[in-house]
Amino acid sequence: MRLSALLRPQCYRHRQYGCYLRSASYKYAEVRWYAPGALIRYNSTAATTTSKTSTTDSIVETLEQGHISVGPDEELLFINNILPLRLQWLYRLLWIGDSHAVDQVLKHVDKPSYAAADHWAIVRRALPPDLHIDVKQVIPRLSEGGLFIKYSLADGEKRTKGEIATAVDKYLKEHPIRPWFNPFDRVGVGRVLGKPWIEDMYHFPSPKLKVEFLPSSSNATPAELTPEALYSLFRRYGKIKDIERQPPDSKVLPKYAIVEFTRAKYAILARSCTHGVTIPETVSGDGVGGSVLRITYERKIKAHWIRDWLFNHPRIVIPAVAALIAGITVIIFDPIRTFFIKMKVKYLLNAEDQPLWSWIRKEVRRANILSFKRGNEKNVLRALSDDRKEEINQLQSWLGENGNTFIVVQGPHGSGKREIVMDQALKDRKHKLVIDCKQIQDARGDAATISVAAQQVGYRPVFSWMNSFSSFIDLASQGIIGTKAGFSETLDSQLSKIWTNTATALRQIALETKKKENSTMSDDDYLEAHPEKRPVVVIDNFLHGGRESNIIDDKLAEWAAALVTGNIAHVVFLTPDASYSKTLSKALPTQVFRSISLGDCSLEIGRNFIIRYLQNHDEEDSDGDESPSPKKSTPPQGLEDLDRCIEIVGGRLTDLEFMAHRIKSGESPKSAVKHIIEQAATEIVKAYVLEDNTTHDNDSPTWTREQAWYLIKSIAEDRNGTVPYSTIIVSDLFSGTDGEKTLAALEQRELISVVNVHGRPASIKPGRPIFHAAFKYLTQDDILRHRLDLGIVRELINRENEKIAKYETELKLFNDWKKYEKYPHGLRSRMEWLADSVLDSHWKVRDLQRQSRDLIMFLKTAE
Repeated sequence: MRLSALLRPQCYRHRQYGCYLRSASYKYAEVRWYAPGALIRYNSTAATTTSKTSTTDSIVETLEQGHISVGPDEELLFINNILPLRLQWLYRLLWIGDSHAVDQVLKHVDKPSYAAADHWAIVRRALPPDLHIDVKQVIPRLSEGGLFIKYSLADGEKRTKGEIATAVDKYLKEHPIRPWFNPFDRVGVGRVLGKPWIEDMYHFPSPKLKVEFLPSSSNATPAELTPEALYSLFRRYGKIKDIERQPPDSKVLPKYAIVEFTRAKYAILARSCTHGVTIPETVSGDGVGGSVLRITYERKIKAHWIRDWLFNHPRIVIPAVAALIAGITVIIFDPIRTFFIKMKVKYLLNAEDQPLWSWIRKEVRRANILSFKRGNEKNVLRALSDDRKEEINQLQSWLGENGNTFIVVQGPHGSGKREIVMDQALKDRKHKLVIDCKQIQDARGDAATISVAAQQVGYRPVFSWMNSFSSFIDLASQGIIGTKAGFSETLDSQLSKIWTNTATALRQIALETKKKENSTMSDDDYLEAHPEKRPVVVIDNFLHGGRESNIIDDKLAEWAAALVTGNIAHVVFLTPDASYSKTLSKALPTQVFRSISLGDCSLEIGRNFIIRYLQNHDEEDSDGDESPSPKKSTPPQGLEDLDRCIEIVGGRLTDLEFMAHRIKSGESPKSAVKHIIEQAATEIVKAYVLEDNTTHDNDSPTWTREQAWYLIKSIAEDRNGTVPYSTIIVSDLFSGTDGEKTLAALEQRELISVVNVHGRPASIKPGRPIFHAAFKYLTQDDILRHRLDLGIVRELINRENEKIAKYETELKLFNDWKKYEKYPHGLRSRMEWLADSVLDSHWKVRDLQRQSRDLIMFLKTAE
């Protein structure tokens, strides 16, 4: 009863292993498993020991010592292939890799059906039923997929320890245990001959074993085993692939050999059974005292090979990573960006069509907030609709046709191009997109340009700051591998992405009605047959600044060509540049553009515009009433000189609106016109005369202040404000190869306007009608006129002196003037012409110097 009371707690403790106490006697206790099978006996002494020290504590003690303590009457067996080696990475987790922690977890498992957790079930199935042994301890080896069994022979057992291992191996061949992870394989067993090393380090099995030969004692000399001896020792554990001995010239100690098995499970069994075994001197041959084998796993592939390969092949890895990042970006972000572009085209630009916005606008107008601005807009629109009805109708007609070409609306700044297109021709269009080239071109730096371009079309999210960061990565990769990795993208490629996503969104918008109509036509046929369904893209301020080689204008032209040729959208260009065809022809070289040229409105329309503005009847008028009444055409009292003032201001809408605003604030028409002239004169002096033209690119044509002042004086002196183009081009200041380029640059900056007749430049007039009066105003400033005239005189003197120096240099070639009669007649004529040219230039210089003295004298006495 005492023995029974001692073992019952142990059986209860091992209930998870499926056992109960069957009987107990003085010498041994018999424990029967629930399922019929092997009979495993616990020695009474062992049971007493077990009662004091738990199985878990025994495993922890074994790990701390590094070896399994084996008594003289005890022996070890190793059973392998019970856990998969493919899951070794799981054992890196601390709570799995530690056997002590594993046992603590398994204590809570009370289900023997879990084969991977029930090590005692493996022992029961592996041992024959008629094998009477005392099992002392079961030590699992998770990292090697097996377990050790420490046992001793029971009383009355006639077989030796070696026969026990043979019997177990024979039993497993007759009754194989199939691992749960590989039903085609079987569990193996081997007798432990050496002293296995029990460790829990991250040393994972491999098919290769490194066998080191150590001395058996301090005064012994180890000997190397021959390949034949190694083969006979290890072949019993599995098929050997190769045996390599240490190179003869190697100085590495201790000596070693490499034994490679065909499978890792054979290497595990061999190492577990033969590690620490002592080879007698008779077998080793040339040693003294024999050799002790220390066996470790030799990794077939070195550690961190993936990391090392990545770092050692940057020419392949870095471009591959860049391609992977680009692919992920396209897959994830492109649909989001397309969605936001569609939202901008369909809703944000059409807020006035929404009921909420209409209600807000109505309430704001009741409170007289923004009524001034809205009144101005209505006046402008009505003035435009009165004067541009033909152009508006023509533009609407083109938008309804199936034409694969550009529509260009050309006119100077302030001529109302955007108002005519957006508020008149496209007021009934729901889907329209406006891109302002001026905002994109005025952005500083590539990142800002990309951000503004994306904002124009609603392209978000955009990571413009990543371009600068990626440039640093590319710079570093260029220093490492010699070439750029491709992380950063040029401004050209970034803009191409934005325009491509925008085209995709526009195409989806154009095809939305096709789904509602359940049309059986293909997408291309539907877009071609329904031009009214296509969105309209308005590109405003195209060729802003007049820079010929501008990437923004070129990319927009190419993108717009793809839109119109693919029947995706109608494209309308708004440009102040009369030479737009040069840039657009590169995108559509075989097409003739549909163009509308807008100039200043007529004086009658300008008169009606100001009268409407002054009478302030915009809010009471209905939106559809656009025709002026006779009453409105009559100027109010006190404005009898309004017609003369309008003739001075001209038909530029921006100037007319500014004039009407000043008159409405209480000024007379003459005072308002005076202020406009003074402001225009100030702008001209600042932009063209006093400051050097240093804001342009090096490739762009420039002008000097003397050339600008010469044009101002010439136009101001003419009554009609027009001078012949040929008169200017043959003048001394504009003669030469750059004269026409200078005039083109001044026309682009809107100081002047060149009138063409039959395709040739015929005359030059002011860039704005008000400029003629401003030119006259500037010439009436004596100090400014004399100062700038002095600059012209000095410029002409320098040019004449350069001519004289050139003539004198050529005359020096004729060394002997005394032999003038001996020169041929042609050379004498040349000498005479050079002498006359020097004389003419000399007299010109004298006249110019006299003018210079007079101008300097005036400036000295002027106050």
